[in-house]
Amino acid sequence: MEIGIVGLPNVGKSTIFNALTSGDAASSTYPFTTIEPNLGVVPVPDSRLDRLTEIFKPKKTTPAF
Repeated sequence: MEIGIVGLPNVGKSTIFNALTSGDAASSTYPFTTIEPNLGVVPVPDSRLDRLTEIFKPKKTTPAF
């Protein structure tokens, strides 16, 4: 899944991005601090994957990120 964070200047998009991804996107109190897009990966834990791994015992388990 891919998502984007959009909004008006200076409303906290980089701050929420950093909180979600443990990233280090530049953020400041003046507009247009972040001009270039930032990319991040957020793990999404899924207990169903753990259960399926227990049942089928695959050689490798790859969670979705």
